[in-house]
Amino acid sequence: MIKTAEFVSPKHPDKICDFIADSILDEYLKKDNKSRCAIEVMGGHNLITINGEVTSAGKIDVEKIVKQIVGNDYKVISNIVKQSQEIARGVDTGGAGDQGIMKGYATSKTKSKLPLEYELARNLCMKIYKKYPFDGKTQVTIQDGKVKTVVTSFQNTKNNKLLSFVKKIIKAEEYLVNPAGEWTQGGFDADTGLSGRKLVIDNYGPEIPIGGGSFSGKDYTKVDRSGAYMARRIAVDLLKKHNAKEVFTKLAYSIGKSEPVMAVAIIDGKEEKVKGYDLSPLGIKKFLKLDKTDFRKTSSWGHFGRGFSWK
Repeated sequence: MIKTAEFVSPKHPDKICDFIADSILDEYLKKDNKSRCAIEVMGGHNLITINGEVTSAGKIDVEKIVKQIVGNDYKVISNIVKQSQEIARGVDTGGAGDQGIMKGYATSKTKSKLPLEYELARNLCMKIYKKYPFDGKTQVTIQDGKVKTVVTSFQNTKNNKLLSFVKKIIKAEEYLVNPAGEWTQGGFDADTGLSGRKLVIDNYGPEIPIGGGSFSGKDYTKVDRSGAYMARRIAVDLLKKHNAKEVFTKLAYSIGKSEPVMAVAIIDGKEEKVKGYDLSPLGIKKFLKLDKTDFRKTSSWGHFGRGFSWK
């Protein structure tokens, strides 16, 4: 079977937007740990637009936060309004902030318990970025566990030097290095970014189903984020408990209701109900310590397999 996964560096425009969204979230939570946030960010070409809904006792300087990240040359447009009271009345009683489906996954084939093709693409991107901290992408294609093709495109690199570096990291049948040519214009200078657009990279790569909700800029009451984190934690727990090869988990919520309408796991092909966890938003927050999480750290390098409380 042939599988492919890609990854992007923290200087990719979409990932800069995710970092901005989570930085704003973190600042609100520092001022008021009961803040409810749903922040969306679009950026590019010296303009950053912040939109969303926040209910918080804390006051923050959004423009200052953004400029500390992107520099003073950017115009910042902020349009943050208070969360709808009709949404709030369901959250006030401990219910989920929206309906939605969340998926979790774990495999025994890698140490991180993530798909091999995904882990290879991520590790390669991380190592290149450490040497060349710029906008960039990697992509790895595997067949029956062997690497067929590696694609690397990184800003401010020379093809021969990047190729030599990549070959030291990963062995492949074919290497495509800056296939459109060497490039120096990247990040917001070359492209527009949007928070929540790299969902597959944030999750498990394209071979594993995901729920579809974005993560960055959202507090725990948005189960798109907290429920997805919990689904991953349950998958890891069940993989270890059953000494399984592969676990898929599925959660689904209704807005305003604390308990999920679906909570099942598929362990090596056999489905069973998820039991023994408090799956309410408040329960997830407490179990995963989401009130103590530095969400900025989640916005780069994927949300799973990196030592967070949801593993």
